[in-house]
Amino acid sequence: MRQERSEFDYEGFDWDERNIRKNESKHGARYKECEEIFFNKPLIIFKDTAHSQKEERFAALGKTNLGRKLALSFCIRQNKIRVISARDQDKKERKFFACY
Repeated sequence: MRQERSEFDYEGFDWDERNIRKNESKHGARYKECEEIFFNKPLIIFKDTAHSQKEERFAALGKTNLGRKLALSFCIRQNKIRVISARDQDKKERKFFACY
């Protein structure tokens, strides 16, 4: 299911220091880059039902201000986006993202 970002009612971002370090060291994704995809188009968001046992999770495909294509996993906590993981889009995701 694709959703436009306007369907989300959020008030910013909630960052966990451990996730910031993990995403930077493992995938080279800086937290500011992750935030940028929510302000650039296209932004494709899916419900991630496979990983939503404890809380509703989402997957997002987007691009940074410099055009880096990222895939994110996130949830909404207290009206804030909490990024769980971030990495470069894989080949299949890039092909899908190119359609938008």
